[in-house]
Amino acid sequence: MLMTKNILITRKISNIAVFMLAEKGYVVDVSQKDKILTQQEIINLLNKKSYDAVITLLTDNINKTIFETAPTVKIFANYASGYNNVDITEAKMRGVTVTNAPTSLSAEAVAQHTIAFIFALATKIVEADKFVRQGKYEGWAPMHFLGTNLFGKTLGLVGAGRIGERVAYFCKGLGLKVIYTDIAKNEKIEKEYGAVYYNSLDELLSEADFVSLHVPLLPSTKHLINEKNLYLMKPTSFLINTARGPIIDEQALEKALRKKIIAGAGLDVFEFEPKVLSGLVELSNVVLTPHIASANADAREAMAKTVATDIIDFFEGKVPKNIVNK
Repeated sequence: MLMTKNILITRKISNIAVFMLAEKGYVVDVSQKDKILTQQEIINLLNKKSYDAVITLLTDNINKTIFETAPTVKIFANYASGYNNVDITEAKMRGVTVTNAPTSLSAEAVAQHTIAFIFALATKIVEADKFVRQGKYEGWAPMHFLGTNLFGKTLGLVGAGRIGERVAYFCKGLGLKVIYTDIAKNEKIEKEYGAVYYNSLDELLSEADFVSLHVPLLPSTKHLINEKNLYLMKPTSFLINTARGPIIDEQALEKALRKKIIAGAGLDVFEFEPKVLSGLVELSNVVLTPHIASANADAREAMAKTVATDIIDFFEGKVPKNIVNK
């Protein structure tokens, strides 16, 4: 008789994951604390039972201490496209499998959020909304909240994977020119969306009217956008980040925004998340959202199905589709 598997989910996610795992006869425990867990809280959960698998969130720090606490866990399925919250080297050394949850629906959601930032920044819609709510609107004025025309402007993609591709798709329809940089060329966006490859980030920054970040957080991408290269951007340009906060040196960004080195920014992620620099909050030329780019019901359900499927495949002797530490 096969022994059942014990699965821990560190925070409530779409119920489909629990259903899929329970249907296989697995025992599924979900943290009752609907909040970001401290490392000690994760350890306390892991100590309650000998778990075989854990579904983690990007806010969970899965490091050597966690691996030592739960030696029975053979797979950590990260409920996120990224996996910088997991010590991949340590996992590989211990023979622990790590997966992530990239889906076409989550890529679509993040791309749409990116476009929402472009519209919000170009039309100053957030500033105008606040202006009306504060009772300052006294009638039409010819010079109020002058925005930016999108047609003919240039979008610079830093990273041209699944999300970057969808952003390029939308931007072509809006009449924006697309340029991009990545570690390798993407023939699809060149052929279908007329995107032009730049092997120099600095050159891309100097030519783009909108710069959108779509790279993973790695040692090589931390502070990829910094004080030095922010000064290369146009004073009329906008910076958008729906990837990971530390890709931007936020203190340098705040300084650049205050000095009008660039025109504005749209940020869904933050370097010191969940903390947001007070200086950024004070600025009217910054649109801020609380890490919700993939907050689409269909996308989140697809992510839940993905992590559940990878765990099921793992325990059924198959190779999970989304292993990140092969």
